Amino acid sequence: MDTHAMGGIVPTREPVRSGTLPATSAELSRLLTAVRRGRVLTVTGRFREPRSLLVREIAERLPSNFCDGVAVFRLQRPYSVTELAAALNRSPATAVSRLAERDMLLVLDGTELLAPQAVAWLRALLGAAPGLRILAAGRYPLGFEGERVHRL
Repeated sequence: MDTHAMGGIVPTREPVRSGTLPATSAELSRLLTAVRRGRVLTVTGRFREPRSLLVREIAERLPSNFCDGVAVFRLQRPYSVTELAAALNRSPATAVSRLAERDMLLVLDGTELLAPQAVAWLRALLGAAPGLRILAAGRYPLGFEGERVHRL
């Protein structure tokens, strides 16, 4: 995954720590387990910074749990399906086939900026890629079946 900014999506490998973690160690442990065992975990809340801080901390602790690693994207403007797939360096169709065989965690920070069609595409992507997990941060849950939600 490139580490340069791609039109408002900033893929990162290292979390940016700029505040106190908005979770106790027991809560963090439960969230780590939820990501490992579930398909989708969304951290919601009114303010972006605490959500971002928490999902980045979780992502930093989990790379060894996924054979194909963790991809972290910070969304900074509204995104369509095509733009989201392009951030993964693919077209929507090739992104599905590429991720279908991967064991990875996709971290999306700022999901309130995803177009409804992009959310629907992610839902379909989960159906086609059994090894894919999504850790999201946004004002609201994504509304996926089986999604776990942690409210700040």
